Amino acid sequence: MTSKPAPVPQPAMTPYLTVKDAASAIEFYKKAFGAIETMRLAEPGGKVGHAEIMINGSPIMMSDEYPELDALGPQSRGGTTVGIHLYVDNVDEVFTRAVAEGATALRPVKDEFYGDRSGKLADPFGHVWYVSTRKEALSAEEMTKRYEALTNQ
Repeated sequence: MTSKPAPVPQPAMTPYLTVKDAASAIEFYKKAFGAIETMRLAEPGGKVGHAEIMINGSPIMMSDEYPELDALGPQSRGGTTVGIHLYVDNVDEVFTRAVAEGATALRPVKDEFYGDRSGKLADPFGHVWYVSTRKEALSAEEMTKRYEALTNQ
């Protein structure tokens, strides 16, 4: 007999990425971000119907494109409006590795007013990633002061 599951699994929200060639995306995320694959449901021809990975303890679900279900990735849609923010121990190292594995640097890594050292890149499948390392723990008040000083220049 199975037990009744909680109605809301934890975490309550998980990104779901649709890509052209999910198998290659999984390999990229393993090499670039240290992802661990936890599940893959693949069709006999290799098309990924559903897969799950973990990056630094956070889950991401994904699948190949299924145009007949309107499941298309950023490359087919002409871009993405959603970015994924990933915290890592060493942003410079991870950013450099991701670019070496095929990501495109969109904004170089630098220290930001909000206390993070951060950079922005696009993975080879069209998804945008903000990769950061927290350098300072700031209060909302301090962050607001810094933001206002920056925008009033």
